[in-house]
Amino acid sequence: MYTVSSFAAILALAPAILAAPAPQAAPTSAPAIYVPAPVPAPSDVAVTNVTSHGPYTGPAPTTTGALTTTFLAASIPALPPNPTATTYPSDGMLHDPEPAPYTPAGGLGTNGTEPVYNAKSDFDFESLAVALYQEWIELDLFHWGLATFSVEDFEAAGLTATDRSLIEFMADQEVGHATLLTNILGPAAPVQCTYNYPVTSVREFVDFNQKLTRFGESGVYGFLNHLDSREAGQLLLQSISTEARQQMIFRQFDGLFPMPVWFEVGIPQSWAWTLLAPYISSCPANQTRLAWQNFPALYVENNPNAARINANRTGFGETIGNSSSAPLNETVVPLADTCLNNTVVGEDCSPAISQNRSEPLSFPGRQVFFSWEEPGKLVGPNNSYVTTTMAGAPVYVAWVSQLNLTYTDLTLTGPTAGYTFQPNSSTFANDPAVNGTMFVALTSANITLTPFNLSMINPFVVAGPALYQAG
Repeated sequence: MYTVSSFAAILALAPAILAAPAPQAAPTSAPAIYVPAPVPAPSDVAVTNVTSHGPYTGPAPTTTGALTTTFLAASIPALPPNPTATTYPSDGMLHDPEPAPYTPAGGLGTNGTEPVYNAKSDFDFESLAVALYQEWIELDLFHWGLATFSVEDFEAAGLTATDRSLIEFMADQEVGHATLLTNILGPAAPVQCTYNYPVTSVREFVDFNQKLTRFGESGVYGFLNHLDSREAGQLLLQSISTEARQQMIFRQFDGLFPMPVWFEVGIPQSWAWTLLAPYISSCPANQTRLAWQNFPALYVENNPNAARINANRTGFGETIGNSSSAPLNETVVPLADTCLNNTVVGEDCSPAISQNRSEPLSFPGRQVFFSWEEPGKLVGPNNSYVTTTMAGAPVYVAWVSQLNLTYTDLTLTGPTAGYTFQPNSSTFANDPAVNGTMFVALTSANITLTPFNLSMINPFVVAGPALYQAG
């Protein structure tokens, strides 16, 4: 005999509590095979077929800026480690009585208390809310691409009916993710909006997806272990693990090496919101607003173009649109330089389980050019958020990837333009830190931070982040 339980039904804010039915007595005249009655599945959150796409053209917003309350300080102070952080001997022995057999002492949420899956602080709600904004745009984007481009368009890009079916399934996954977060957040959960995508071809659609899922995935890693609600964090972990698979699949569709790093990077919520907000055109008038900061946009002028056989020949502006995570522009690549459907080993970038290029997309010492915006620009839903910075003049470029935060000097070539050189840093031996789809930002200081406290960089961010296509 086995028990069927419906996890979503025990979410604290779900509309109903569902229980597994009582076992039914088996007839005595035949061998008993117990089949439990089906448990009704919780309803998916309502999904609207978004019919309008494009930049916001409506009236000026009546409310602008991030959601705020009283500030207790200008920034979070840097403190020494907790005095008990290094007291555990870590010698492989047990040092406290076990609360139950085979159960070592310690852990959070392990004392038998029934879990409640809800937000337990402002930090929780705002973090889960930005994650829900991300799920909504992914749901729309995947459907939009399938509806916008023809079968012939997809096949010309090397994507078959099976591949299109996989994209549709990933859109269905987003319905589940949006439902989960909506149930956790309750009635004030952000709802679906309308969007604006800088995409004109299937290849650009695929490249945009691998970039958008990159900052969506990394945005959750950045706050997941800071949530007060360990219960909600557990569910979000199981959701974002699926998104990590989506990001890798889109890299494969993009003809990139599927996972060129040893560790996936996490970024602060304000970084994720800065990258996401420009693609949201409008939201309903009563939409829940977010507290996270929108930084001025940063552009990598010569971002490596993965449509080229040799991306190191990338010129300025080889992206579609001027955004911090703009997709590659395949139309600017001469036919002799394109890697799609190339038959030479090491030069092909057609969709595949894996592609290994003879010429890497980038290399240490590569000169990287930037331009950026001044603060004060209206962005995001209904142009109702404003870009801001608390930093001084730009001095450094912060390279954020894997477990690393590396700074290089920024050389100014104008009031909002400059360059630096790609660093030669490693996470561990034989693992170049600068690889994959990663993040760069301009800062006014080069403070030392690690993955768990990376958000303390925010007061020093002048512009960014932007995505850098290192590999």
